[in-house]
Amino acid sequence: MRRSLTLGLVLGAFALGLPALAQHDHHSEGEAPLWSQADEIWGEEVMEESRNALVHHHGRMATDAVEIHRFELQSGEDEDVILLDGDIWYGGDINKLIVKTEAEYSLDHSEFEEIEVHALWSHAISPYLDMQAGIRHDFEPDGLSHAVLGLEGMLPYRFDMDGAFFLSEEGDLTAGVELEYELMLTQRLHILPRAELGWSAQDVPERGTGEGFTNGQLGVRLAYDVVREFAPFVGVEWQGSLGETENILSAAGEDTEQTVFVIGFHAWY
Repeated sequence: MRRSLTLGLVLGAFALGLPALAQHDHHSEGEAPLWSQADEIWGEEVMEESRNALVHHHGRMATDAVEIHRFELQSGEDEDVILLDGDIWYGGDINKLIVKTEAEYSLDHSEFEEIEVHALWSHAISPYLDMQAGIRHDFEPDGLSHAVLGLEGMLPYRFDMDGAFFLSEEGDLTAGVELEYELMLTQRLHILPRAELGWSAQDVPERGTGEGFTNGQLGVRLAYDVVREFAPFVGVEWQGSLGETENILSAAGEDTEQTVFVIGFHAWY
């Protein structure tokens, strides 16, 4: 009895699989693919338009966005600085053109201490990571250009990462990485821990940096989504020099670390 039942199940599964095998063989002979079966009902022209629309809205459609990651006032013991960190991009899920900007304006000296602009081509290499390549130009402090190769995206456990290597026109190799995490307290209130680390392959005397890790930042911000596109925040951040860079700046009589209080906003459109 048990053998008969087993044999019956095997024969039944084989019988159910015959149509699929027939369709596979039919498709392998160069005939119409399986998805074209709807063409017989709705017409080939209508279904082709529908399939093109599906592909367009799931990766081929080009969109654009403007995002201000941080527009904030950093208030320290010695200096108050306005920081702008944002980007503009245009493209689809696979390929994008991105322009990133970071600028620091000193309120005490009434001048820009740093302005850098990145023009990058971004290509998705996984569902969560994009490879980016292009150029970066530092308008301040020294008008230097760099080649850029980096990665941007989401790491496991939902850490946002943006890191890159920079090769300057003078042959200096440096790198930087930023990590940020969003911890939701409510639907609108969230905490944003953030860390940044810089590195140099060699001493760069004109910039006062040494070989190895050069600088770091570690901070936390408390943000509230007034609307999804606009979130003011307050926070505190430690900023300091590291390694040989710290030694160089200390020998020159400059401060090597500070803690600043920040107030600003994040917005996107």
